[in-house]
Amino acid sequence: MRIAVITLSTEGAAVATRLVEGLPDADVFLHESVGPEWQGRRFKSIVSLTKDIFNRYQGLVYVAPCGVVVRALAPNIKHKTRDPGVVAVDVCARYAISVLSGHEGGANDLAMAVGNIIGAEPIVTTTTEAKKNLIVGIGCRRGTPAARIIEAIKAGLDEANASLDQVRVLASADLKADEEGLIDAARELGLPLRLIPSDEIRNSTKRFQRSDFVQEKVNLPAVAEPSALLAGRRTKLVLRKKKFSGVTVAVARENCLW
Repeated sequence: MRIAVITLSTEGAAVATRLVEGLPDADVFLHESVGPEWQGRRFKSIVSLTKDIFNRYQGLVYVAPCGVVVRALAPNIKHKTRDPGVVAVDVCARYAISVLSGHEGGANDLAMAVGNIIGAEPIVTTTTEAKKNLIVGIGCRRGTPAARIIEAIKAGLDEANASLDQVRVLASADLKADEEGLIDAARELGLPLRLIPSDEIRNSTKRFQRSDFVQEKVNLPAVAEPSALLAGRRTKLVLRKKKFSGVTVAVARENCLW
């Protein structure tokens, strides 16, 4: 997926720099007002730039206000099957919002990837995704194969009297960013993988079971339960952490307002 990262400000340039560390093939576009200490291709008008690159990239990540992004995109939008996936990120790196072509263009997955890189919360408003309200938190030893992780996920869902089609996202700690078995398991199940920043787990005030073993091994109070709780909004555990073939699984439910 060829990706362009675009920003208007020095603060945005700092976020863009962090992004390209996780998206090594991405091209960075910086407004001409951004200082010369930041590396990237320069542009004068975000509207003109968007017109020029809209059909040259499969993904566009704007580190800019949503209103600016929408106005820049509007004249170029054709159809959800042809338009690139677009994500908007605020300059404080708090949110990664899927703006355009969520499913077909891959913006939902891109928002998740961006969130994992910079520790932002991915915002996905696609109706089919919003209807899913379960999050599966996972903790595993390094090198655990995907097949065993998938088996544990299914066993945990059975314990919770739930099914895979209710699951919105899998979650774990950011120290699992390069865990091949976990990444492959998410890919095989067709589910996004949300990686929760370690500091967010350490500082969380949510109630979850702590583990001296996990604390000693990875310097975290726990992985599966806090990851499940922190990967969504208004969450509640419906399955406390449980081990299946060495893989720890916890399931949380997100509560809608109705």
